[in-house]
Amino acid sequence: MLTAFRAFAKSKWAVGLLVLLALGLVVTGGSQMDVLANVGPKNVVSAGDRSVSPAEFRAEMDRILQQSQEQAGRALTFEELIGEGGLTQYLQQKAQQMGFLNWAWNAGIRPGKDLILREIRQAPGFFDSVTGKFDENQYRAKLAENNATPEMFEEQLRDQYATQHYGSALGAGLRLPRIYGAVLASQALETRDARWFAVTQAMAGTAAAPTDAQLTAFMNQNAAELRLPESRTASVVLFDGGEAATAAISDARIQERFNFRRDALSLPERRTFVTLTAPNRAAADRIAAALRAGQAPDEVARANNIQPASYAETPRSALGDPAVAGAVFGLAANEVSAPVQASVGFVVAKVTAIQPGRAATLADVREQVVQELRAEDARAAVYRRVEAYEKARSDGKTLDQAVREVGARIIQVPAIREDGKLRNGQDINPPLPPQLVETMWRLGKGAESEVVDMGQGQYFVVRVDEVLPASLPPLDAVRAPLAQQWVLRENARLLTTRVNALAARVRGGEDLAAVAASAGATVQTGSGLNRQSAQQYGQGVLAGAFSSGRGEVFSQQNTADSHVIGRTERIISAPAVLAAPAAEQFRQRMAGDSVNAVGELAIKAAGERSKARYDEALARETLGLPAEAAPAAAGTAPRPAPAQGQ
Repeated sequence: MLTAFRAFAKSKWAVGLLVLLALGLVVTGGSQMDVLANVGPKNVVSAGDRSVSPAEFRAEMDRILQQSQEQAGRALTFEELIGEGGLTQYLQQKAQQMGFLNWAWNAGIRPGKDLILREIRQAPGFFDSVTGKFDENQYRAKLAENNATPEMFEEQLRDQYATQHYGSALGAGLRLPRIYGAVLASQALETRDARWFAVTQAMAGTAAAPTDAQLTAFMNQNAAELRLPESRTASVVLFDGGEAATAAISDARIQERFNFRRDALSLPERRTFVTLTAPNRAAADRIAAALRAGQAPDEVARANNIQPASYAETPRSALGDPAVAGAVFGLAANEVSAPVQASVGFVVAKVTAIQPGRAATLADVREQVVQELRAEDARAAVYRRVEAYEKARSDGKTLDQAVREVGARIIQVPAIREDGKLRNGQDINPPLPPQLVETMWRLGKGAESEVVDMGQGQYFVVRVDEVLPASLPPLDAVRAPLAQQWVLRENARLLTTRVNALAARVRGGEDLAAVAASAGATVQTGSGLNRQSAQQYGQGVLAGAFSSGRGEVFSQQNTADSHVIGRTERIISAPAVLAAPAAEQFRQRMAGDSVNAVGELAIKAAGERSKARYDEALARETLGLPAEAAPAAAGTAPRPAPAQGQ
């Protein structure tokens, strides 16, 4: 299967899209004409005839959050789940997936109904444990447990087959021209004979220390690189009080919060087990029989030339294949499962230990609950200071007076550039928030911003204290590095001049050895050089010998302070008996990368053709998250009051 078509399934978001056969619940909806795009219900994701409504998106994200909490063993928030661009990544992948599937359906890539039914009737999770046959009622019940319907599940099977079949066809049909491999084989196996000599800095002379006049001229010549950009200093008001909240939390509040979050704080059942995957049912039956006979999983794996997969204290939600998960979590300790038809092959599992799930007790999570309440109280205190500060400013008090009155604090920002670095280009540690830097550059000298909401209960006010215009640094401040660069430039000029003069003599017909002797150099000879063996003499020899024709003179930089001048004497083509198989090997190596690249382009093109798009603002609203700060004037972002309670 193509890497590009596996990318979505491998992402951390895919875990929330799994049902019985590791398929995501993508719900189809009606398409609308472009001119009516803003009329009717809004969708979080849409692509052609497919869409995900806010309700469907929220249900999907709730499932992702629940399973992520089980894997992490602690409570998580949506803000933690989608941190560092996670929401954008998820929406982009979702839109691409839906765009491709919409295009594939319209293009006629539609698996037959019989294929879907046959797949459903082979899933062990839908079999009656007594009769061993497919059970329609059990099929519907299992889907209902996962908030799915037969229509949803069957549609996902169609999508899965469409993706697999398209990827397989692309991989089987794409063939690179033979000339691709032939060119690489010819380059790899070709050999050359060459003669050359090295010209060093000592042969060309070195520059003396520069004068102030020369350094000043050099600085002016490189003014664009040396000029210090405009920088600004600022005073920043923070409302966190400068210390963590340490006020006592009452037992009643702790108990109330624990009762509210008891389910999320509980630990799921975990199991330690090993799985062995066989290519067919007969091999899986042999593996199961050997394990039941008491043979160790490693021995059974070696006997069947397969690799066992070990899982330690793993929750059910961490298993990507629902059929395997159902089998593993249906076993007793030290019990071996019957062969399970998985998404790839047949799986036999043996459970070695069971760690029961445990409901959270207040004693277990008391500190976590206390920290959560303290963080909540700290956010509330910050918001109260913000409100008090705004009232003080509206009453006519200065920034400094208002800060002292409400108990906020002021920190000083040194001269920084617009990119957030110090004036000399060094990184500032820790780095400043982008919102703060952007706000500083929207204000003039002495100007003060309104209160700016950075999200997650953090606010700031900034006052620009000084604006330092762009200018060249004083000569004394950069004398040493500037002199070093001047000497390097002059040495390179002297060396280049000397090399060009010697190379011109060789090109003019003088003997290579005679020219080398006049410069105090010795001629070296390389016979039967290939691209690998030539590297031992330096990159200049490699580039010169293999970029010039027979009898041509080459001149190349070999190291930082030396050049080579030489001539290619002979070119020996790659032997056909060696080039042919090498060409095919090169061609095969390039095939995988080419197929993946074409697959990625196909997915992107399909999404564009289906007009796949997503609404991140609506997604954040659906999850109850504050809107991301817009690039408007500083301080204009709304500041919702922190929620009381959860």
